Amino acid sequence: MFNKIKKLGQKKFNKSDQHNQDNNPTNTNVVRSSRTTPTTASPLPNGESQTPAPSPSQTPNHPMFTSTPTLEVLPLLKDVSSSDRPLLFMKKAHMCSCQCDFSDTLIMPREKEIKRQTLLELVDFLHSSSGKVNETMQSELIRMVSANIFRSLPPAHYENTGAPPEGNDPEEEEPYLEPWWPHLQLVYELLLRYVVSSEIEPKTAKRFINHTFVTRLLDLFDSEDPREREYLKTVLHRIYGKFIFHRPFIRCSVYNIFYKFLYETERCIGIGELLEILGSVINGFTVPMREEHRLFLVKAILPLHKSKSISVYHQQLSYCVTLFVEKDYKLADTVIRGLLKYWPLTNCNKEVLFLGELEEVLDVTEPSEFQHCVVPLFTQIGKCLNSAHFQVAERALFLWNNEHIVGLIAENKDVIFPIIFEALERNMKGHWNQAVHGLSENVRRMFMEMDNDLFEECEKQYQENEAKACELLEQREMTWKRLEEAASLAAK
Repeated sequence: MFNKIKKLGQKKFNKSDQHNQDNNPTNTNVVRSSRTTPTTASPLPNGESQTPAPSPSQTPNHPMFTSTPTLEVLPLLKDVSSSDRPLLFMKKAHMCSCQCDFSDTLIMPREKEIKRQTLLELVDFLHSSSGKVNETMQSELIRMVSANIFRSLPPAHYENTGAPPEGNDPEEEEPYLEPWWPHLQLVYELLLRYVVSSEIEPKTAKRFINHTFVTRLLDLFDSEDPREREYLKTVLHRIYGKFIFHRPFIRCSVYNIFYKFLYETERCIGIGELLEILGSVINGFTVPMREEHRLFLVKAILPLHKSKSISVYHQQLSYCVTLFVEKDYKLADTVIRGLLKYWPLTNCNKEVLFLGELEEVLDVTEPSEFQHCVVPLFTQIGKCLNSAHFQVAERALFLWNNEHIVGLIAENKDVIFPIIFEALERNMKGHWNQAVHGLSENVRRMFMEMDNDLFEECEKQYQENEAKACELLEQREMTWKRLEEAASLAAK
C-alpha cells in the first residue's frame, strides 16, 4: 500500500490525466472566491518580472501551472523521496490557491478539510529542519499566499449603513470576523514561517517579498478582523527585521498611511497595530537621531493626536512619543508643544488621555528642556485644574504624585507658582467635587513647604488681583445702574 501511494506521488501529470480530473464529478463542488486577487507576477523595484527562471520541473506548459487548481488528496511530503518532494510541494501550494466557499458550513466540507490539512502540512514542512525550499518552490509558495490573502476587503460598518464615520464609536462596534479564517490563519502562519526561516536567504527572498508585496500587505491593515491585523503586525515586523533593504520603504509607507488617515479617510482600523510596529522601529533608532525621523515625528506622529478616535490607538501612540523623548532628550520641548497644539477643548475624555501621556513624557524630560516650555505647559495645566469635569481636574492634580515632575516644578517654582496659585485657590473656594478640593489643598500645602516666602508673595498678589476684580465689578454694576436710571428718565 505504501509503495502504491509512493508511486502515485511520483506520477507525472499528463494532458489526459488533467482532462479526466476536469471532468471528474467530484471536483464540481470546488468554488473559487470572487474576492481572490489575480495571482500575476509582481514587478520588482527595478521593473523586472518576479517570475523565476524555468526549471526542469517547472515550465510554462506544465499542467500544474496552466490549469485551474483543484482540491484533492495527495501523498504526504514525508512519504515521497527527496527528489520528488519539490514538485509535490509546488503542487500542494498550487492546489491551496483554490478558494473555498465559507458562506455555508455545509458547502464543500471535504474540500475545506483537504485544504486545511495541506496547509498544516506545508507549515510543518517549513518549520522542520528538513524543510529545504529552493527558489522555484518559494515562487509558488508566495504565489499561493498572494492568491489567498490579497483580496477586496468588505466595506466599513458606516459605509454599509450610510451613517457618518464621525458618529460611530470604533470601540463600541462589533468587529467583522472573516468567515474563512480557518484557512486564512494557516496561510498567514505559512508566510510567517517562511519569513523567519533561517533557511531562506534574504537576497533570494527579496525577489518575492518585494515592494509590491509589502505595499499590498500594508493595505490589508484596513481589515476589520483583529485576528488578521495581529498576524499582519507580526509578519511585517519580521520582514522589517530580516529585509534591511526594505526598511526605509516600510517606514515611508507607514507614514503615508498615517497621512491618508489624517487628511482623507479618518478610518482608524490598523493604526494601533502600525504604531506597535513603529514602536519597535523607534527603539532601534541610533543616537543622534536623523533629521528624517524628527521630521516624521512632527509631520506624521504628533498630528495623530487630533483625531476624534484617538482612544482606539492612544496607548500605542503614547508609547511611540515617549520613546522619541527617551532616545533624544532634546525632542521633549517639541513633543510637549505638539501636545499643547492639539489639546482638546471640549472632549473631556480625550483631555484625560492627554494628561496621562503628558505625565509619561515629563517623566523622561530633562530639566534643561523643561525650562523651554514651562509657561505654556502650566498655563494649560492651570486650566485643567479648574475644569468642571472632576476627572480632568483630578488627573491634573495627580501630576504632583510623580517625584520626577515635583523635582522639575521645584527647580522652576518662581515661574510655576504664580501661574498655578490662582487655579488652586479657586478650587479651594468653589469646586463642587470634594476629591478635587482635597487634592488642591494637598498641592497648596506642598507649595507652602517648598518656599513659604514665595507662597506668601503669591497669596498677596492673588488678594490684590481679587480686590481689583471686585472693584471693577462694582464699577461695572454702578455703570449699569446709571444707564438704567437714564433710560427710565428718558421714558418719562
